[in-house]
Amino acid sequence: MNTICIIYDKLRFEEKKIYSKVKEKGLDATLVDGKLLIFDTESSKQNLSFGDIILQRVISHNRGLHLTYCMEQIGFSVVNTFNVSEICGNKLITSMVLKKNNVPTPKTTFAFSTESARECMKNLGYPLVVKPIMGSWGRGVYQIKDQSMAEMLLDSRQDNDNSFSRIYYFQELVDRPSRDIRCIVIGDQIVASVYRYSSENEWRTNVAVGGRTEEAPMTAELQEIVLKASSAVGGGILGVDLMEDKQRGYLVHELNNTVEFRGASTVCKSDIAGAITDYLVKLSTK
Repeated sequence: MNTICIIYDKLRFEEKKIYSKVKEKGLDATLVDGKLLIFDTESSKQNLSFGDIILQRVISHNRGLHLTYCMEQIGFSVVNTFNVSEICGNKLITSMVLKKNNVPTPKTTFAFSTESARECMKNLGYPLVVKPIMGSWGRGVYQIKDQSMAEMLLDSRQDNDNSFSRIYYFQELVDRPSRDIRCIVIGDQIVASVYRYSSENEWRTNVAVGGRTEEAPMTAELQEIVLKASSAVGGGILGVDLMEDKQRGYLVHELNNTVEFRGASTVCKSDIAGAITDYLVKLSTK
């Protein structure tokens, strides 16, 4: 019997749904709190019981990334892999990888000091968008509308002791409808496609800040771009987020390594948790 291990640090709807689906299909499933795990340089696969394949669903990017590395070095198969997790968890790296693989993406600029950041913003022109290179749910994502707001941003970053606060990620403000598109990709299949609409008085579309979800049609062009983006970062179980530029069409702006699907599951007919389970079983029997 296949054994699927789900590693988490907070049990959300998604982890519970996947666990339930694994059990429903008559498979063996274990839930492991990643916060309680201990590894050392002597750890071996023979001394640990994680099953045939591990689904890494840890919310904390750095915790999940380093847990994945430890488990892979010991010899376990982990979804998503360390390389995929590292790329998707860092917006700067994601943008560079997408561009290198000719995936359409918004114009993005990086700076590494207050002085170069000020120059970048002047060159890009206002309004523009600033994002932390790590983070989710729209946290730390702001529209910078003028020079005054730019100086406020620079001042706040100067007072922040986080080592990533000196790495600036600026993106053009895309001329788009008040929505974006999230596609959930499992292997080489797109199992869900939804619009995420921004709420009143809010330009971000994240469900965490009040956005609403609606099923989106899957066109041939959208499918091609989404699968190309997934392949560019290494594939697996991913959320691919796109914007619809009024002139250039679809632009991929982010990929999610531990994609949430609660919103999508309420509007899509597809069995997302079931598709994830089937994919893990397929990988574990290779």
